[in-house]
Order: sequence, then structure tokens, then C-alpha cells
Amino acid sequence: MAQITDENNQSSAAAAAADPPPPFNPLTPAVPISYPLKTLEELESRAYFKSFHFPFNQSTVKLPSTAAGAAALPLRPRTLVCHDMAGGYTDDKFVQGGANPDAYAIWHWYLIDVFVYFSHNLVTLPPPCWTNTAHRHGVKVLGTFIMEWDEGKALADKLLSTKASAQLYAERLTELAVALGFDGWLINMEVNLDPGQIPNLKEFVNHLSQTMHSSLPGSLVIWYDSVTIDGDLNWQNLLNDKNKPFFDICDGLFANYSWGEDYPKLSADVAGERKYDVYMGIDVFGRGTFGGGQWTTNAALDVIKKNNVSAAIFAPGWVYETKQPPDFQTAQNRWWGLVEKSWGTVQNYPKALPFYANFNQGHGYHIYIDGKQVSDTPWNNISLQSVQTLLQPFIEYPEDSTTQPIQVSINFKEASYNGGSNVTFSGTLADGADFRPRLFKGDLLLGKSPIHITYSVKSTGNSLLGIAVDFTSAKKEKKSVFLAASGNTLLTMNQFSQHFTHVIMPRRVTKLDPEPGWILQESSVDMAGHTLNEIRAVCYRPKQESHAPSQYHAVLGDIKITTLGQISNFPLSSSWIFDSQFVVWTSGPQGSKRLSAKITWQLKEGNADFVKYNIYINKLKGTSSEGAPEYLGGAVVKSFYVSDLEVPTGVYSLKFVIQVCDVGGALQKLEDSPSYLLKVEGA
Repeated sequence: MAQITDENNQSSAAAAAADPPPPFNPLTPAVPISYPLKTLEELESRAYFKSFHFPFNQSTVKLPSTAAGAAALPLRPRTLVCHDMAGGYTDDKFVQGGANPDAYAIWHWYLIDVFVYFSHNLVTLPPPCWTNTAHRHGVKVLGTFIMEWDEGKALADKLLSTKASAQLYAERLTELAVALGFDGWLINMEVNLDPGQIPNLKEFVNHLSQTMHSSLPGSLVIWYDSVTIDGDLNWQNLLNDKNKPFFDICDGLFANYSWGEDYPKLSADVAGERKYDVYMGIDVFGRGTFGGGQWTTNAALDVIKKNNVSAAIFAPGWVYETKQPPDFQTAQNRWWGLVEKSWGTVQNYPKALPFYANFNQGHGYHIYIDGKQVSDTPWNNISLQSVQTLLQPFIEYPEDSTTQPIQVSINFKEASYNGGSNVTFSGTLADGADFRPRLFKGDLLLGKSPIHITYSVKSTGNSLLGIAVDFTSAKKEKKSVFLAASGNTLLTMNQFSQHFTHVIMPRRVTKLDPEPGWILQESSVDMAGHTLNEIRAVCYRPKQESHAPSQYHAVLGDIKITTLGQISNFPLSSSWIFDSQFVVWTSGPQGSKRLSAKITWQLKEGNADFVKYNIYINKLKGTSSEGAPEYLGGAVVKSFYVSDLEVPTGVYSLKFVIQVCDVGGALQKLEDSPSYLLKVEGA
């Protein structure tokens, strides 16, 4: 972006030029990827919609209807995060996921209102994984339309040649955003223009804003502070009369980073009632930015917040790209901790029921489903990220966390319950003592029905893990309910009744078999008319004769909250229609074969959407299958591309099983799941 040279992008481009990849043909079936558009011809001809990859790139997760971001943005200072890392389209370009367990991800969505996916290509289309997980957290997602350097000037001349051409390309951009399921555009015109082109530029911005708003209520078009109303490429670093004419016809201004301490206030004065639509830029790399970025990014955030305008954080991937010590997980949490301390939480979860979280960040070294391991292959897929926790000690500096009796971490190594990670609580705790880290801050008004809370836990010795839920009544009275782990009821009541409004023992306890260790605790809470404000874990030991601290270790696998009427009713397996397309068989070693094919499924009636589908395969020999079903991956669209699947000799057909997963975390039983039989060629 403006006045910033990304050395990493240049070196990557140089390496690519030295060893060019084979030409990419979007019409050829291949492992589904996300990619940008590089020419106006591609945009004008709607070439993207003819691509093999287009159906895979559609986001399926909608913004929650009860989220503040579902329509207009909230009237308060907002946080926009612009993701620019290594030229874009790295591990995240693989729609069905990749094999890098350490791939970059963001999991601090509770600090973000708007997410922009940025690259230096003409039309940057956000990979669906970002839209899926951002929407799951109530965060809007924008693509980027950029023209820069000499090539950009030539493109701008074509874009702005007539009023009709300006309108045409605006309509094409709207079509793309609506079809792919993201929420608008950042417009970045980093070229010098002739003053005579400005009316058509204004027409482009205005028409894009109008078509986006009419096609997708609540969508956004944001203007980047670059070319002025005079046609000069001259970054203003604030809102003023040189860029306000563009601001007036769209949804906001992303001001460049080189601003002075008084610029946020000056911008607020110019914006008037729209002061929250001014996003003051901060470059996390620190290149010419106020406060220096990096580990002092909060200096700029403090000034922005004090002046009651919004913030645009550019390139938070700095933590990842520069390999900040001691490791990415720790450094990432520490850096976003600076943002939270300055800015505060802007998104709360849960907002609606059912609510489900399995603490999956979208990458890991294994995959578990309902406590059973289905894969030991390293992986990444941000689309599969669940609603993320707001663990309080989790974002503190290491030197701060040593004062806590229990260390809290997202654990990727120990067995998970669902997905690739869990929350581990480990340390020392005296008998009769407890530790209560925050999991979620909620904003959920409860109806008349009781809520049911189920969580999976694994612990050692007499390490106990319960859940505390804080509520507020209509009269603003605060109440706290403790959902205790199974154990001695009398001892539990004596230990906690004075600390909580209600103490509830589990109504059902299920020990998983044959998987050792996991226990499901189910409790019911009747708080009709109350608002759920916070969910905390409670690490504790029962009161014994000894009060000496001893080792504590417990693991939280997942948590779900439902109401009485929210029962999972999955369609019968016969309700689905399957198809296979682009089927290609090739010869493998020792008489085996390899299969590449697109498998699709659709309900015969209706169009119910589920949050995820787990794809398995059985390789059938005679009347028996070859071992247990093999896990192939997860999908959020009703399609899955199998690439070079090895089929051993003697296998006569392949049975694809699609396990349906609902929004409340329930999974259809494998034996009841729909399946599709594909005969092996020549068998």
C-alpha cells in the first residue's frame, strides 16, 4: 500500500520469476484454490464464474442475524484489520485445507469489526476460509480493488474511459462479492490521474457503493487515502477536503499511516457525525507509522481511541513473518493482548443459540471427532475454525502469567475432543482452592426455555473442572451459576454455595468408551429473561484435610449450549442426491489405481445448510470394506475434490460417506450418514 515497499513480496516475486510455475488454467479440474483476478478483461467477461474453482470458493457461513455487524456497523470506534502477508494466497489459498500445521491464522476475532484481505493484484478475492470464520465471529470481510504503478495507470485509463465503463466494472465487482459471500470492497487507487478522469472515478465509487448496498444490505465500500480529488497521488494521512468527496459517497476512509498526533481529531472534526467511518491507518511493520507499530502498536491505538475515531491495522502478520520469539502462538497472543488492553473487546460470544465451540484454531497435528482420532496428519484449514475463546490469562505476557497458579494454553499436542486442539489447564492448586479463567464474554438474552450446557473434560487425579456462567437480570441484578463437575454433592455445595448464586450438579455424566479419559458433563440452567454475560472455566479441588498445593491438570474439549427445542434432526440418508464429475482414473504402482474426481451432494427437497461435512471413504473388496472408514477431510460446501486418491488392487468400488454436522456441534452417526458408491474403473 501507500509509500510502503514489501521486501518479502519483492523477493518472492524474484524467486517466482527465476523458476516460473506451470501456467494456471482455471478451467482444468485440480485441487481447489483461491486466486485473484489480474486483468480487467477477466473481470468484464465474468471469467471467474466459469472457473472449476468458483463453486469451492463460495463462503457458506452468513453473518449472524443478531450480530451488530449483520446490518449497519455499531456507532462506536471500530477496528478494521487489513491482512497483507507475503503477497497473499499462501497456505490459505487451498480451499479444502493444506498440510502446514503452523500456517498463519487469526483467532482474536473478538477484537475486530472488519477484516480486509489485501494483495497487490487488481482484484483480490478473499479465500473463503477467511470469510467463513470471520462471519462465524460476526466480522465483515472485504476484498481489495487496487491499481498501482505504471500498469495501474493503464488500467485506470480503461476503467475511467467513460461513465458507462465505470458503472460496468462496479457492477462486476458487486456480482463477485455477492456470489462469493463476502461483504464489500476496499478501493485503492494508487495512481496519478488526469483531473478530467475524476468525475468517472466518483461515478465508479458511488455506483459500487449503491449496487453493493442494494444487493447486500450492510455491505461496505471503503476508500483508501491515495489519489486526491485533484487527481494527484498524494497521501493525506487524514480526512480533509482533498479526499472527503470520495468519503461522502462510500462507507468510510482508510487513512494512510504517516499521521501526526492531532490528525485523528482533525479527521473527526471534518467527518462530523460520521467520525466512526474514519479508519486511521497503523502499519504493524512500523514503516513511517505513528508510534512505531510492532510492539508499540498500542501507542497509535490509544491516540485513535482517545479521539473517538476508528482504527485500521495493516499487516498484523508481522508477528508471523518476522518470527517473533519465543514462538508464534505466544507472540501472537501477546501482540493482540496490546490491542485488547488499548481497545477492549468489540465482539461478544455467544450471541445466539445453539452455541458451540471446540477451541479449534484451524490447524494442528491431528484431527479428532467426538473423542476419537480420525487423522494423525498435520493440517490447516481456517474454514474449520470454531468460535474462539477469550481466555483471560491466555493473552498476558509470560512474566505476568507466572503469578497465576494455573497456566492456560491452547494445546495442539494432547488428544482433542473435536478438531485439532483443546484448552489445557495445568499447574498447582491447593485442596479447596479454585481458579476461574474467562472463556467467553456473552451477549445472549435468554427466552423462556431452560438452557442445556454440555462440555467434554479430561482430567487427572482429583483435578476437577466446572463451568461458571454469569447472568444479568432485566433489573441489572448480577447472578452467577456454577455448573460443578460430578462428585460429592454435599462437599461441592459447602465449597461453592457462598461464592455463587446457584450451584448445580450435572444431570447426566457420560464416560466415553472405548476412548479413555473423556467425560461429558450435562447440566440445565433456568434463567428465563436473563442475559448471559460471561462463561468461565473453574479449576478446583475438593476440600480435603490437606491444603498443600499439588499438581493440577485438566483438559476442556468442547462446550455446547442449546435450548430444549433445539434437537438435532438430520435428514435420512435417502434424502440426498449424489453425483461425481471430472472423474479421472490413472495407473498406480503394483496394479493400483489413482482417482481424481469431484463429489457433490444435495438434498432432494429443500436446501438446508449445515456448518460442515466430514468426508470418509470405504474401499470395498468383495462384500467387505478395507478396514474402518478413512477420513479424507472436511468441507463447508456440498462438494469435495478427491485428488490422486490411491486405490489398491482388488478394490472394486469406493463408498464415500458424508457425515453431516450441525451448528450446535452435533454429528450424524456414521452408520446413518448418506453415502455414494463409485465403481472402480475396470473392476
